[in-house]
Amino acid sequence: MTAHSQSNAPQATQTVAPVITFGPIALPAPERGQDLHIRVSAPADGEDLPVILMAHGFAKSMRDYAPLVDHWTANGFAVIQPTFLDSATLGLAPDDPRTPDIWKHRVADMTRILDHLAEIEHAVPQLKGRLDQTRIAAVGHSYGGQTVGTLLGARVIGPDGSVGEDMSDPRIKVGVLLSTTGLGGEFLTPFAAEHFAFMTPSFPEMTTPALVFAGDKDDSPLSTRGPDWFTDVYKLSPGATALVTLFGGEHLLGGITGYKVTDTTDESPERVAAVQALSTAYLRSALYDDDTSWSDAMQVFANSADPQGRIEQK
Repeated sequence: MTAHSQSNAPQATQTVAPVITFGPIALPAPERGQDLHIRVSAPADGEDLPVILMAHGFAKSMRDYAPLVDHWTANGFAVIQPTFLDSATLGLAPDDPRTPDIWKHRVADMTRILDHLAEIEHAVPQLKGRLDQTRIAAVGHSYGGQTVGTLLGARVIGPDGSVGEDMSDPRIKVGVLLSTTGLGGEFLTPFAAEHFAFMTPSFPEMTTPALVFAGDKDDSPLSTRGPDWFTDVYKLSPGATALVTLFGGEHLLGGITGYKVTDTTDESPERVAAVQALSTAYLRSALYDDDTSWSDAMQVFANSADPQGRIEQK
């Protein structure tokens, strides 16, 4: 082949910012009974990257939520995903003595990640020194929403009606709560009341800023109410400043847990795109002074020819 023919051959082009994904990284956790495994995704280039801790839903793992993680990293965030003890990938037995306190282990896992950010940076090639540890967000879906809500200040009401301990972490500056369960007590089904005693939140103590997403067709088998159960955290938390209600949205909000996953009952690329865009914009505006991403995104969302939902703000 001549030099001339080589110069005219089709060349590969880079159309999307490159991303690094690294894992699993094992963080020692003796009191947990086994190491905490995490996965880190980040832009290959750039400095002072803001950080998102992503708390997965029941039975999911650090390998899920690719549609969200891909979007966040493409927009300049580093994303850290733990695998909690309830993950189906770990196969924890229902009678395991840790089971009743998994909700506490989840919160401790997230705190452990924050405690070891420097070690995590060192363990990931090309990431050392590139994280902005002053700009940290947490995002949670379903059970993960309960986990993140606790880190933002929500409490758990005990069997005697007393409000439980404060497990919030001030290092987390902002949160996004996706399909997060509402009030407990009389609003829980008998099954939920028997098996998920921790699902009795007190929201008035949650003061860290947060964006809430709920689907208007998310009719949970855990609640005696309807889809509005998932808006309690917005209505009752002083920190929850905005609510996005997605039209036709069920528990997976169009398919946020993965591409073409079989458990999505309301598959909608448009709905997922709304979660991607609005969550990214809210986080950027909350973490950076004078950033207008959130107001800009709300305007685009409101003026869409095919509206995917509505936004309320306090």
